[in-house]
Formats: sequence, C-alpha cells, structure tokens
Amino acid sequence: MRFFRISCAALIVPLFSWSPQARCQLPPAARSRPVPPELLSAAQIAKNLEARDQQRAAALQQFSGRRVYRMQYRGWPSNRDAEMVVDVTYRAPNVKQFKVVSQSGSTFVIDHVFKKLMLSEQQFISDANRRETALNTQNYDFSSAGYEVTPSGREYVLNIVPKKNNKFLYRGKIWVDADDFAVVRIEAEPVESPSIWIKKTEIEHRYVKVNDFWLPAADRTQSMIRLGGEAVLSIEYQNYRITRNTPAHGIELERAGMDSH
Repeated sequence: MRFFRISCAALIVPLFSWSPQARCQLPPAARSRPVPPELLSAAQIAKNLEARDQQRAAALQQFSGRRVYRMQYRGWPSNRDAEMVVDVTYRAPNVKQFKVVSQSGSTFVIDHVFKKLMLSEQQFISDANRRETALNTQNYDFSSAGYEVTPSGREYVLNIVPKKNNKFLYRGKIWVDADDFAVVRIEAEPVESPSIWIKKTEIEHRYVKVNDFWLPAADRTQSMIRLGGEAVLSIEYQNYRITRNTPAHGIELERAGMDSH
C-alpha cells in the first residue's frame, strides 16, 4: 500500500512547470516541413515567446473554469480509478481557489493524488517558483525542429533541453503558434524521475486560445512503474471565463515590434 501512495503522489511533479497565465485538442498532426529561410530561427522564436508570455501574464488578472481530473492505475497491489470535477478561480498575481463539485472512485486517489495536486499548485504559483521553471532562455536551450501547418494555422516546432537539473523541468518538443508566439502543445518527459518507483514518465499538454490568452486545454501524464504497473493521469479543462484583464491592445504587439532579424 505504501508503494502505491509513493508512486501516485509522484505523478504530480511534471504538471507544475507551467504558470497559469502562460498557456480542445488539436486535429491530428499535419505534415512536418523543413523551415524555409524566411522563417524565424529558434533563438528568435524563443525570444518572442518569452516576451509575449510576459505580456499575457501581466494582462490576465482573473479567470475561472472547470477541470475534470481522472486517474487510471493498473498494477500492484490493485487497480484503481477515480474522477473529480473542480471549479477553479485564478486572481493575479498568485491566488488560486478550488471548489470540488463532484468526486467518484478510489478515495485513496482522490485524497492522495487529486487533492495533493491542487495543494501543490497553490504552493507552486509563487513568483520564485515560476522564475525557476519558466519556459525561457534562462532555463532552457532551444533548437529548431521544423514547422507544421494545421487547420488552426502555422506552428513552429522546437526542441527544448533544460540547462540545469530540476524536478520541475522537462525535455522534449514544443509547438509554438507562429502568429501569437504562444505554446499550443508540449510533448516531453521530466529531466529527473519524479520517484525511484517510476521507470518512465511521458507528458503531453495542449492549450487553447480564450480571447487573447492561451490556457491549458488538456494534460496527460503516463507513468510506467518499476514493478510493472501503469498510471495515467489526465486533466480536462472546460468552461473558461476571462473575468478581468487589461485591454487587448495592451498585450498585442505590432508586427514591426517583433524580433524578425
């Protein structure tokens, strides 16, 4: 029983490398193409991404939404499933409030995974933690992996490698909207294993544009347990409402002001 508690709780680690301001599932991946010379370099994309994220974070003052947490565990000592629906309110700069709407399934998972996730997220929202884990050139190296054309528009694809060991950092690929310079998708793995009991963890995050802001749409973390089990933790984000923000022109940069050299 102790083994299951450790492995489940460790699943929370990969989920808090993203600030609530920074970032529906997209259609299947389109064809990947080489980057033509006129498109931006990885360094330029990273610079624009960082600048736009900072602007969006400063402009987003308050929003609300609903989340559906689900977990499926298959392995020793027994299979477990759970679901919890939660209403969330965010107020800048660092306040998050959670209200449980419903819950079902394993009470152990609800108490030791879902509720611990919410508690950790409240603690993680501090400025110091966000600086240490932000997706920027201070914490990551970026390199180009091409670009894709989807029904939603053009997306740059970048490889990301952390510059330091930190359990909240990750390595993998990000997809960046070529117009808004916002992350729309992440596929990665944590730079450090969340637990000695976990053999491998894969993370997938997707984001959706709500008014002028990019917010989480779906998270999925799949962990392979060393004794043969598998845990899949997912979060679905619904019903966003932006309840307070600065005017749109305050966060939209003119094309001439973007780094294109």
